[in-house]
Amino acid sequence: MSVNKVILLGNVGKDPDVRYLDTGIAVATFSIATSERAYTLANGTQVPERTEWHNLVLWRGLAEIAEKFVRKGDKLYIEGKMKTRSYDDANGIKRYVTEVFVDQMEMLTPRNSSPAAQQVESAKPESAKPAEVENQTSSVEPDEDSLDDLPF
Repeated sequence: MSVNKVILLGNVGKDPDVRYLDTGIAVATFSIATSERAYTLANGTQVPERTEWHNLVLWRGLAEIAEKFVRKGDKLYIEGKMKTRSYDDANGIKRYVTEVFVDQMEMLTPRNSSPAAQQVESAKPESAKPAEVENQTSSVEPDEDSLDDLPF
């Protein structure tokens, strides 16, 4: 038996980059940062804060939700699978990329508190603003009927 499960809680490093395949399927990519606090060892040695950057890949409906609602600085809870791929760069050197393919995403930044959300909200007419929701969750592939029931 084996398990490939990644759980991340961190902040979005840049707005999602969303592409649409020829078949109309959306793919979003962006990074998320997780940080370990600084601390001091018993012998007095100080260990500085350490930040790790994780590359995320979201597909289909989840990618479309990220395109509409995820912005740089937002706090996200992510569950997914780690995948590594390789490619040859322009110089013929083999490079490896590790990515988290997201199965579930929960938005933890309240809609009206993030600076990016405030900019998006102020650009919309009042009648087009979604209901305020503290936590927003989506699975990888929501069916079309359930999209009408989303609270945002």
